[in-house]
Amino acid sequence: MAISVSLLLLLAVLAVVFIRSGGLKIWHAVVCVLLGFLLASTSMASTIDHGVSATADMVSSIRP
Repeated sequence: MAISVSLLLLLAVLAVVFIRSGGLKIWHAVVCVLLGFLLASTSMASTIDHGVSATADMVSSIRP
């Protein structure tokens, strides 16, 4: 578990750095995908899923 959390934090920091740098290269995309897979296997996955679903429902209910 400690290795997974450490790797998760490392990938999260790298993803933030890559996004702030402004240039997303293939290696940056790989890091972001790995971060997503690691987040999906944590206990935070259901919370993230509910948050994304609620946001998508809210945005889809807005009518121009």
